[in-house]
Amino acid sequence: MAGERTYPILPCPDVDAAVAFYEALGFHPTYRQRRPNPHAVVRFQDIQIHLAGIDGFDPEGSYASVIVVVPDAEALYQQFAAGLRAHLGRLPVAGVPRLLRPRRKQGTTTGFSVVDVGGSWLRFYREADVGAEEPAATGLARAVEVAARQGDARGDDAQALVALDAGLTRHPDAPADERARALAYRAELLVRLGRAGDAAATLAEAGALPLSAAQAEAVAPDLAHARELVVGPGG
Repeated sequence: MAGERTYPILPCPDVDAAVAFYEALGFHPTYRQRRPNPHAVVRFQDIQIHLAGIDGFDPEGSYASVIVVVPDAEALYQQFAAGLRAHLGRLPVAGVPRLLRPRRKQGTTTGFSVVDVGGSWLRFYREADVGAEEPAATGLARAVEVAARQGDARGDDAQALVALDAGLTRHPDAPADERARALAYRAELLVRLGRAGDAAATLAEAGALPLSAAQAEAVAPDLAHARELVVGPGG
């Protein structure tokens, strides 16, 4: 038998706020029920998500998680990021809700995550990468993957920073582009942890690295993302 579908039902304390959040991402509401239980359905292309309102629900304590396989995770991330910038005036990377950019994590493929207003994690992966064997990273690049597993998959930013700092200490002679990526991620983690001053200093350290033209081009997206978080949009 074929053609089966599965639709997640995600909890939230306020259905209207949840619908507004998903609309900012580009979803469209297709159903709304107020009684006997608050409920809504939002849709983006072939993705359909049910939202269930629960009085007193604490998003910080949510264990809900959904894996979504898409044709182009990077393009979808950029669309979601633009929508949240327009909706919130900034790119949220800490607390609830938040959007975490595509990044390879130890033991998984490259992907990005959305944490919605109900605290549910939506984990997006590119279809071509699911089940594919990727070359194992080494040195500082591996340390970044280990840190990302903690920060971007588990949501433990403090432990991610510990792992990343250990990698930076252990690999002082890593190539400049690897060090730039690591420092850009360190700046992001510091922003998430509320350490704005340390984040700015880390970003300045990354900007002072002696990068070749090719290296500078390769790490430009990482540094631009960190700069937006530290300085603000257009910074």
